[in-house]
Amino acid sequence: MSFFSIIIPSVRRRSMASISIRSGISLWCPRSPSLDSHRSSPINSRSFHRRNFVVSASSSFANDNREFVIVGGGNAAGYAARTFVENGMADGKLCIVSKEAYAPYERPALTKGYLFPLDKKPARLPGFHTCVGSGGERQTPDWYKEKGIEMIYEDPVTAIDAEKQTLTTNSGKLLKYGSLIIATGCTASRFPEKIGGNLHGVHYIRDVADADSLISSLAKAKKVVVVGGGYIGMEVAAATVGWNLDTTVIFPETHLLPRLFTPSLAQKYEELYEENGVKFIKGASIKNLEAGPDGNVAAVKLEDGTTIEADLVVIGIGAKPAVSPFDKAVSLNTTVGGIEVDSLFRSNVPGIFAIGDVAAFPLKMYNKISRVEHVDHARGSAQHCVKALLTAQTNPYDYLPYFYSRVFEYEGSSRKVWWQFFGDNVGEAIQIGNFDPKIATFWLDSGKLKGVLLESGSPEEFQLLPKLARSQPSIDKVKLQSAASVEEALEIARASL
Repeated sequence: MSFFSIIIPSVRRRSMASISIRSGISLWCPRSPSLDSHRSSPINSRSFHRRNFVVSASSSFANDNREFVIVGGGNAAGYAARTFVENGMADGKLCIVSKEAYAPYERPALTKGYLFPLDKKPARLPGFHTCVGSGGERQTPDWYKEKGIEMIYEDPVTAIDAEKQTLTTNSGKLLKYGSLIIATGCTASRFPEKIGGNLHGVHYIRDVADADSLISSLAKAKKVVVVGGGYIGMEVAAATVGWNLDTTVIFPETHLLPRLFTPSLAQKYEELYEENGVKFIKGASIKNLEAGPDGNVAAVKLEDGTTIEADLVVIGIGAKPAVSPFDKAVSLNTTVGGIEVDSLFRSNVPGIFAIGDVAAFPLKMYNKISRVEHVDHARGSAQHCVKALLTAQTNPYDYLPYFYSRVFEYEGSSRKVWWQFFGDNVGEAIQIGNFDPKIATFWLDSGKLKGVLLESGSPEEFQLLPKLARSQPSIDKVKLQSAASVEEALEIARASL
């Protein structure tokens, strides 16, 4: 099954209502023939809308008018802010509204370096504020002040009036915007309360507060159960190994990360985890979580009657796009979820954009609509959206799907794991290597390379992967299968470019 099997080929089109221009708002609408011909866009007949307020170039706002407002404080918001600064449009013009207490940070760290044991140099803020993850400047709270960006912390947006262009926050603030960028990301999928999803000792990870709570529990735990065999499950289980905790991973599928890994590839990783003491229970359904006399989670009960003791449970069963309170104001995609946008991240409402995990956008390479929960897309979509908003750029977003994971990287680990994947996992999978430490999987469809995954590659080898996945060269399958090493297989692929 393709990693992008949830992507749909088309989205129903909506007609645009006429737009009235109210006092104090300018509507800027250059048109581009290339946009109208971009058939994969759900909003391909729309002209470019930008609605502005004129405000003074000062870091303090004299009234409630903000020319640009970003809702959300994650990766996408941080990279969007940097792009506003690069274009000279941040000082006194940009406001970021976040439910978190921190300036935007590189969220992947929360299930990687942040969970390292306390004696193994764990990551902590301000060390991983955006945009250090891509080699950029560390944007601390002081950075936002220096750039004249208004930051509103711990005050989520609870309502929007798209007609009046206003936002209401939890504290009652009323913010008027010219252009709005929704960068709210996702919320963790949770177990229902009736089966123990809210018991003390049950954890979900989406933000720093969640991770801090988990670390506090790890320091006291003895037996950990991780629910889910995807990214969160694999990364949390690798971290608990470093804490020397009894760890069991439970998931309903037949192998780890089934949306991407082949069974034979998953087996290599499962064996590595098992060598580190992790136990797997596959193909299992959970009936409920049980509480002990003190109210803390004490066990996980399966549908077959099996009970696994646990004083700490981490739930990693996916996430849902955080569309509220915008779900009544903009069009949503009912198949992949999220807010429908075109190739410039414009929603169906003029002046409202959506980026990152929450956006359902045209994936140009595969002519499909997708919603991607990944830091690379959060960065890229933020930069593309802001450039389009500020410069009238009309080039469609052309994203190459990319996923990676890094685990067991703490001091004292006997084996560090770092894999990267580019492209799409469709067609026949050809696996090369013995995981010692390298292993590679190539996906060929109709003779063309569609996707490639590499474990423990060199910098030069990792740099080759996106070139291969984007070019989709024709490759001799028999020759590739006969490669004696990962290096030889990559050289065969390189020669096909």
